[in-house]
Amino acid sequence: MNWKINKQFQDKELALLKIINEFDVSGQNFGNQERNSLKLFEFEGMTVNVKSFKIPNAINQIVYRFFRKSKAQRSFEYANILQELGIGTPQPIAYFEMKTPFLFKKSYYMSEQLNCEYTYRDLTFNFSIPDYDAILRAFTRFTFTLHENRILFLDHSPGNTLIKVNESGFDFFLVDLNRMEFKNLNFNERIKNFARLTTHKEMVEVMSDEYAKCINQPYEKVFDLMWQYTNDFQEKYYRKKRWKKRLLFWRS
Repeated sequence: MNWKINKQFQDKELALLKIINEFDVSGQNFGNQERNSLKLFEFEGMTVNVKSFKIPNAINQIVYRFFRKSKAQRSFEYANILQELGIGTPQPIAYFEMKTPFLFKKSYYMSEQLNCEYTYRDLTFNFSIPDYDAILRAFTRFTFTLHENRILFLDHSPGNTLIKVNESGFDFFLVDLNRMEFKNLNFNERIKNFARLTTHKEMVEVMSDEYAKCINQPYEKVFDLMWQYTNDFQEKYYRKKRWKKRLLFWRS
């Protein structure tokens, strides 16, 4: 196993390694366990969130062993980049990787657990949240800030932005960080980045209105493209789901 620990936690190396070595038999399950395993651990008066990425398929075990950074390593590195840019994300603590001489096996990303009032997903079904419109507009400005900082968050989806309410407004924190690109974004790339967030036309109207102000473009131009990308994503998603159901019919 190899690992890298944030310099703020390097004197806790043995304790952090103990958490990873005991991951399968301790800790508290947190969130959806379907794809990867997430657990919470109490550590030095704080709660840490450990994400265990599942073992890749046979081909990707070779790819991740020799040619590509692991999801855990990318999550750790991207979190540090976000913090350097002043973008909210839970405090990165460490990543750990298990390898054989020729294959990549498991990896873990450890960060501080962040308690929050909402996620963006709450906005997609609870329209009675206090200051709903203000939160949605602030989230849109937050996304604009990402784009201005040359950040394309490829997993910009409902569960991956945490929202904290404070006296002066709202703070936003990105999670599930392993898929990002850092580059100048054109208009279409910026608007397409909203495609996975909601199916509600009313939300797209509000986000389009706010983003149009940020980018100094006509509302109609922003809305038409954002709604088009939203519908395109939904169509692609459900088409893929139907094909998967047909191909895996034998499971049912």
